[in-house]
Amino acid sequence: MISILIDTNAYSAFKQNKSEALEIIQKSDFIGINSIVLGELRAGFAIGSRVEQNEQELQEFLEEPQVVILLVDQQTAALYAKIYMALRRSGKPIPANDMWIAASAMQHDLALYTYDKHFQRIEDLSVGNQFSDFSN
Repeated sequence: MISILIDTNAYSAFKQNKSEALEIIQKSDFIGINSIVLGELRAGFAIGSRVEQNEQELQEFLEEPQVVILLVDQQTAALYAKIYMALRRSGKPIPANDMWIAASAMQHDLALYTYDKHFQRIEDLSVGNQFSDFSN
C-alpha cells in the first residue's frame, strides 16, 4: 500500500504528465493533500492565466476517492514547532510552509512526495520523488 502526502511541486509534475509523477499518483492508495499545499496551488493559479481551468482540474483531483484533504490542527502545530527547533539548532532552516507540510506528513504517517531536497534535513520524515522511494 502506498500512502503519500503530495507537495505542491509533485502536484505540478503530475499535471505536467511527468512519467514518474503519473506512476506515483496512479499507484497510490492514499494521497493526502494539506491546506498549506492547497493554498500554494491556489496562489499560483491566481497569478496565472488559466485560473478557472486549474481550479477545475484541482477540484477533479480532490474528488478522487484516494485523495483526502488534511487540515492543520494542534498536533500539526506541535510537530511544526519540533521541526522548527531542530532545523534552527542545525542552522539549516527551510521555508515555513515546507515545515508545515512536513509536520502534516509526519502527523499522518505519510511519505512526502516532493522534489525539494531540503526536506531530507528533517529527521524521521520519509521523502521521495520516484516510485521506488514509496514501494517497499
